[in-house]
Amino acid sequence: MNFSHIKAHPAYARLKLFWALSRTPHGLIDMTTPAVAALLWLGRFPSPGIVVLGLITTFAGYTAVYALNDVVDYRSDRQKYQEGGFCDTGSDLDSVLVRHPLACGHLSLRAGVLWVLAWAAVAVCGAYLLNPVCVWIFLAGCLLEAVYCLMLRVSYIRVFITGAVKTSGAMAAVFAVDPNPSAVYLIFLFLCLFFWEIGGQNLPNDWIDMEEDRRLKAQTIPVTFGLKRTARFIMGSIGLTVVISLLLFGLSQTRFEPFYYVTVLCVTGVLLVWPAYRLYTRHDRALAMQLFNRASYFPPALLVVVLVKLISG
Repeated sequence: MNFSHIKAHPAYARLKLFWALSRTPHGLIDMTTPAVAALLWLGRFPSPGIVVLGLITTFAGYTAVYALNDVVDYRSDRQKYQEGGFCDTGSDLDSVLVRHPLACGHLSLRAGVLWVLAWAAVAVCGAYLLNPVCVWIFLAGCLLEAVYCLMLRVSYIRVFITGAVKTSGAMAAVFAVDPNPSAVYLIFLFLCLFFWEIGGQNLPNDWIDMEEDRRLKAQTIPVTFGLKRTARFIMGSIGLTVVISLLLFGLSQTRFEPFYYVTVLCVTGVLLVWPAYRLYTRHDRALAMQLFNRASYFPPALLVVVLVKLISG
């Protein structure tokens, strides 16, 4: 039967705009990052109460931070939209729903701010119940995200800030399940996610938006250094991600057999190394989009590896 004639309820349609503001399809994928970080360190499943509270807190935190990006970037995104930006992104994972609904005028800035504050309040409450340290990590992540957005026309070093932001959820998750985790594990966890974000997410995304960023006089790595050097930075970051991810498994409190390390190598090869190498050799915008999309599935793929180990014993 064809249901295309049935119109969505106005409230549901508006809710979809808020999910688009928080880039929920991509956010749900990223939410596997705290799960894999916590389970990999702990080497077992935490109590059901921690799992439920952790899921709620993670969802609230990611929903708030992703929306915060668009709230702080409202003026620059609005300018991009008015100049014909946000086009040709049909295969971009962030465009599954409406891209930048605030800038496009589908939602008011006031509504966006209230959405961020509501979910941030839920995240803070949940983080406090898990471990007060998690609250400070969440607030630091929000602050850094705002600084990252405000530095759009200031300096390309903002890329390092977003690398730190992307690690915050995972770091908080480790403290949520263990108040005294290994400092060495935390360092390698930070570095793994830091380089994955830079090489697999931020630089490919800036590559895609390069022409829009030039018109906006934004300071990004592709605009500042060109595509050839950006491709080298991407390959270097991806290479470090692969090596550090293997070391990270070795620091877990459970023992992973050689089979799991081989699996991690295969995962990183398919999702990170191969698409990064293709972009390095061809400098094609479509390949940058492909790298961004594939690299997004790196955390859930690692989560599957960890879950198989924990379930199988």
